[in-house]
Amino acid sequence: MAKGNYKSKILLVEDEETLAIGLRYNLTEENYRVVWAKDGREALKYFGSQSFDLIILDIMLPYYDGFEVARRIRKKSPQMPILMLSARTAVKDRVTGLEIGADDYLTKPFHLEELLARIKGMLRRKMWYRELTSAQPIYSFGDIEINFENLSCRKGKREFRLTPLEAMVLKYLIDHKGKIVSRKELLEKVWNIGSKVETRTIDNFIMRLRKYLEPDPAKPVYIKSVRSAGYIFSDTKVSSLPK
Repeated sequence: MAKGNYKSKILLVEDEETLAIGLRYNLTEENYRVVWAKDGREALKYFGSQSFDLIILDIMLPYYDGFEVARRIRKKSPQMPILMLSARTAVKDRVTGLEIGADDYLTKPFHLEELLARIKGMLRRKMWYRELTSAQPIYSFGDIEINFENLSCRKGKREFRLTPLEAMVLKYLIDHKGKIVSRKELLEKVWNIGSKVETRTIDNFIMRLRKYLEPDPAKPVYIKSVRSAGYIFSDTKVSSLPK
């Protein structure tokens, strides 16, 4: 590809110099514009002064760790794609990253091809979600109002914010209201077919959405399970579903 015809601009936040230099070189070869931040403080400084399409964010950083950087970025830019990197394989780190609002999580060491695939998938999801929400950014049902542009949600007097992936899952279910959506379909359409997300992760996202939205999460009326098939969304409180 001819240099100068750049695809997207990426903020790379990584304190391991050898890895960062290699990633910056390879991403530039793929025609991404790359800005390298060596620590959490520098990352927030660049983010506050420049525009980016995606952030690659290491967890173990000087000054502010990746979790704190992600939290601060999410407050200013709810839809910014964030790919977290970590040498730590603990499940709680992955869960923490996703709950904060990371769109994906890659464990070191990783193959360059996998990183590039994740980046492409995240940028595609960003465009898909933007197009999906442009016609109807706000959706209401029951005592709930969801703003899919800034990811804010109001349920009665309580206000909170969805993570980008929570919003994408919910938006997909709403757009297929009354139809059974399988876990495989959510993996393909929301996470991208090449992602290695397990179906259990889908169930965890559904559990969180129910906690936010349902009058009684143990007895869901909006997002219901269909045994061996998937999930179905209804914006009215239905009592019976296909078996």
